[in-house]
Amino acid sequence: MADQSPEEFYARLKEQLEQGTWPSNYLYKFIVPTDTTKIEEIRNIFDMPGAVIASKQSKKGTYTSVSITLQMKNPDAVIQKYKDVSHIEGVISL
Repeated sequence: MADQSPEEFYARLKEQLEQGTWPSNYLYKFIVPTDTTKIEEIRNIFDMPGAVIASKQSKKGTYTSVSITLQMKNPDAVIQKYKDVSHIEGVISL
């Protein structure tokens, strides 16, 4: 996302997502500095029935990867979750 604006990123992502069938499971992946407050913020955004959340610290413990699998109703709902997480400082969306 670094070489394009957020609007361009979301527009391209929506085009890709619209090629799928909805509702569908979607896997979100984030890298966040290991900070329990930031990790908890991500967990709270995805605190929904059926969400499967896993996290794993990097070897040095500096970063934590957070993966969430969740049933989403459409591409717009997927993108909204990315936008919700984008407000957390230091988070990288994969």
